[in-house]
Amino acid sequence: MNNSMICRFHRRVLFCFLFVSLAGCLEASFELAPESRLPKWLDAPEGVARSDLKVTMDYYSTFSGGEYVFKFYDKNKFIKLQRISLSTSEQPSIRTRELTTPPAGFSNGYPAYNVVTVNGVTDIVERRKMEPVFYMTDDPAVWKELGVKQ
Repeated sequence: MNNSMICRFHRRVLFCFLFVSLAGCLEASFELAPESRLPKWLDAPEGVARSDLKVTMDYYSTFSGGEYVFKFYDKNKFIKLQRISLSTSEQPSIRTRELTTPPAGFSNGYPAYNVVTVNGVTDIVERRKMEPVFYMTDDPAVWKELGVKQ
């Protein structure tokens, strides 16, 4: 190999490294369960049924810790209604947490929770098992243990 080939290789590696470090790397993707209520910080359009709405949550690994991106869609029109991006450095409470004494019947590490605050409105995401689905929880015991007022 000559020096120019080695130099080009190093530039490509550096470019890829910089791109991934700035953009983050998608680590996990989830969809709100159809039977779950919408997050409190999302407003459904007037006259649109819950069954016509879709909410996704993507988690990206970044050098600053991580980023959660919530997307809100109208399934019938295939349009994105809202996008909310929250970083773990700006909102440390969003990091995944578990209960001190998890309920019986769950596998290790579950249920897992994320406390999410958007525009001053707080809600709690619950993941019950290793699957690409999440729920919003209203369980007062969970809110209390995670130190969040309902």
